[in-house]
Amino acid sequence: MSRDWPPLPPAASRAQHIAGLDEVGRGPLAGPVVAAAVILPPDFPVHLLDDSKKLPPARRQELASLIRSHAAVALASLPAPDIDRLNILQASLLTMKRALIALPMTPDFALIDGNKVPKGIPCSAEAVVKGDARVACIAAASIIAKVARDAMMAEAAVHYPGYGFERHMGYPAKAHLAALSKLGLTPIHRLSYAPCRAIAERC
Repeated sequence: MSRDWPPLPPAASRAQHIAGLDEVGRGPLAGPVVAAAVILPPDFPVHLLDDSKKLPPARRQELASLIRSHAAVALASLPAPDIDRLNILQASLLTMKRALIALPMTPDFALIDGNKVPKGIPCSAEAVVKGDARVACIAAASIIAKVARDAMMAEAAVHYPGYGFERHMGYPAKAHLAALSKLGLTPIHRLSYAPCRAIAERC
């Protein structure tokens, strides 16, 4: 599989080192929100990349390894209690900001998936709606973040058996909702999300 990418936004096209930022995990009832920042080298084979949601797990793993071996990469995450305290939008923005700051080099420009730019970041930036399908470096960040979060949820499944975290990654699948009703909440569930809040109020 290969694809072509449209031209970068004009402001970014003048920058030498461009970071792509994306986050994964806004929708789940459990687990962290995870963000990645990626600066791709000029010779990276971007035709191999795509939005992480369009890629099968094995292909995501392969591409994540390729990205890590050739690009500047940083990750950041916030757990469920912080998501409850901040709300998911603010937690997502803070996580992306932390990933950007954690890069081994400061980019000249950042392209951020979504419609908001985190405050206080160390470079100029632009938000790109559906950026993971429109900008290669954002797609790379989406792949890194998705692979990292899936691994975290697979580990969570070991600590909290019976919920199926390794299959639905904490999203509100029928099996997850059924497990919540039967087993109750875990420390990684987001109490500010309605299905979890309903369980908490019954206890």
